[in-house]
Amino acid sequence: MRTSKARQANGTEGGANLGRQWARADATRQALLTAAQEVFADRGFGDAGIAEIVERSGISVGSLYHHYGGKAGLYLALWEELTSEQEESAASAVAAARKAGETDPIALFIAGARAYLEVCWEEREAARLFHGGEGPSGFSLMRRSRAQKWIGQNTKLLSGHGGDRATQVLSLVLTTVIGEGGREIALADDEAEATEIIDEVCRILIRLAR
Repeated sequence: MRTSKARQANGTEGGANLGRQWARADATRQALLTAAQEVFADRGFGDAGIAEIVERSGISVGSLYHHYGGKAGLYLALWEELTSEQEESAASAVAAARKAGETDPIALFIAGARAYLEVCWEEREAARLFHGGEGPSGFSLMRRSRAQKWIGQNTKLLSGHGGDRATQVLSLVLTTVIGEGGREIALADDEAEATEIIDEVCRILIRLAR
């Protein structure tokens, strides 16, 4: 019979092995995403080839299909990674502003918008991939669905400003401005230009919202 110490040691070793397996899997996924982003940037989604992604990543084609199911899965994973970072950054900025005592819905909205736009510059190489509209089948529908969700969240944030219909329209307009602003920020030549665009977009948002 094993002692409790032996069982504990075995459990610790098993946990360590599992941790190493997860670390290797994460490294594999990251290598594939990095290579895919480079190939998509160079060739566009339509002309990007699995063989080139595999060659650049140094990961086997079997691992690529295991983790992402193919080229479309890689593209969508890159998009999901970017949009999640943008949304999380915006939500964190709004929460921080609330914690600091801000209660004005428009000021909270601007805090979130600025954080979102800053990610557009910080992750500009990824952001540029999705501006042309090219992507796998169904991607446009996914983008529209995500945009509608984003507009809905912004409408809730702005709910203290105006009536229901007015707030919905305002949210739609402001969200559209942010999206177009993010496109220009990702294409900026340098950080100074990106910062200038961010500041101007926020000024426009304030004018429109007031």
